[in-house]
Amino acid sequence: MFVSPLREPLINGSKDYHQITDDIARGTEGRPTLPWLLGLGLSSTIMLMGFLMIGLTIWYGIGTWNLNRTIGWGWDITNFVWWIGIGHAGTLISAILLLFRQKWRTGVNRAAEAMTIFAVACAGLYPLIHMGRIWLMFYIMPYPSIRGVWPNFDSPLLWDVFAISTYLTVSLLFWYIGLVPDFATLRDRSKAKIRKAIYGTLSFGWKGSSKQWQRFEAISLVLAGLATPLVLSVHSIVSFDFATSVIPGWHTTIFPPYFVSGAIFSGFAMVLTLMIITRKVLHLEDYITKAHIESMNKVIILTGSIVGVAYITELFMAWYSGNIYEQYAFMNRAMGPYAWAYWIMMTANVVSPQLLWFKKLRRSFYFTFFLSIIINIGMWFERFVIIVTSLHRDFLPSSWSYYVPTLAEVGIYVGTLGLFFTLFLLFARTFPVIAIAEVKSILKTAGNQVIEKMHKQEMESENPATVE
Repeated sequence: MFVSPLREPLINGSKDYHQITDDIARGTEGRPTLPWLLGLGLSSTIMLMGFLMIGLTIWYGIGTWNLNRTIGWGWDITNFVWWIGIGHAGTLISAILLLFRQKWRTGVNRAAEAMTIFAVACAGLYPLIHMGRIWLMFYIMPYPSIRGVWPNFDSPLLWDVFAISTYLTVSLLFWYIGLVPDFATLRDRSKAKIRKAIYGTLSFGWKGSSKQWQRFEAISLVLAGLATPLVLSVHSIVSFDFATSVIPGWHTTIFPPYFVSGAIFSGFAMVLTLMIITRKVLHLEDYITKAHIESMNKVIILTGSIVGVAYITELFMAWYSGNIYEQYAFMNRAMGPYAWAYWIMMTANVVSPQLLWFKKLRRSFYFTFFLSIIINIGMWFERFVIIVTSLHRDFLPSSWSYYVPTLAEVGIYVGTLGLFFTLFLLFARTFPVIAIAEVKSILKTAGNQVIEKMHKQEMESENPATVE
């Protein structure tokens, strides 16, 4: 008798709807735990130090950074592109996997959506600070001004403003719409009047009627359809900041797909970092399983391989073009003063993800957590290599320079990390980290049905006479 292979359940244990609600809502109820308080204290302290560095930068000017005539972009734009990349996985998990009806998204989509919003908020700080005069940031907005000053619509930097603001708006809507049924659940469970009133307001009077569910599913699909092209467009537009220039190492048409795949690569790694910690701290082991981790690691293998092909393609085209400046730019990356950054990037982004071909490593929480951090370090170095090594040696040897960030630049970057984790910790405390309603929707197919089928197969194997 042929027995079809079983899919691994996405929910461990024989859960019912009430248990699911209790397990997931527990993190938002009662007193905060000691690990949460320690994490919030540490991250908020780091965030405040970062804001202090931002204040010093605004007060004294961009001269507090170690930028010069040759290297006009340093840690600020490196971190901007890195944070935008981090924010890509949330929309990918939520929108594209929803359209393709991938059920494993339910365990990680809510946290990934929140991560998108927080990462974009961190990224948006850098262009504003880099303007130098942050109080004149309204100049980038197209409005009928008596000064006659209009934004330069030919500039990719202005395209960033519109692309990122649109991406943030759609991501916020998508995230909030998905939270509405869960807000109603928390409202009904709340005993304190203030808490009940807050969640009642946020839930917009959700009652769970069939008409409301119909509209909820319809608007979710519409927003997923709008968000999907944004996944591809936003980082493509960010890559135009470089690709539309004439600087060797930047002027290449491979940047849009290369940046998009790299963004998804780093974004999924950050989702894994956050979810593995959240899984342990909030005791959600039954809902974030090895099946989720393995599925996400498969995406990392794919996108990491695409990034590796892009690196090789860049090297080949530099050689094949016959352009001596382009050839020197890539030789300088691999053998010049910043060779250490280049080889960290290659090792972390190309070599390390290939270890996930081994199933044992792909399903290991400890190895996945370690590798996710390595990948994000590698992706940060990729942005650093693209920006700094392409700028520090230009067409004139007399203007060559070497860039080392100042304390203010490092402090701002570390501060954005503090901001990101502070926002995520507050989110995990006030909102369900996992979508309660969506997990319930896959309970029968992902949990009990599979368990029943496994029991049936065990009985058939023990009593082969009963099998025709």
